[in-house]
Amino acid sequence: MMMLRAAGLFLIALGIIWALQGAGLLGWPADSFMLGQGDWVLRGLALSAAGAAIIGLVRYRSSK
Repeated sequence: MMMLRAAGLFLIALGIIWALQGAGLLGWPADSFMLGQGDWVLRGLALSAAGAAIIGLVRYRSSK
């Protein structure tokens, strides 16, 4: 279960980075193809939501 929680946290962090890059708020790395691309905001938010869902499922299963 710890591995799933870690994977969920990783997905949330990566999704936030993608969303910030897509929104143009995080300009790192400077040569990234994702900078200022609105599609990456949506993909990042979806990835973060998937990570949150994984963590939620792990918490739900461990509470039973």
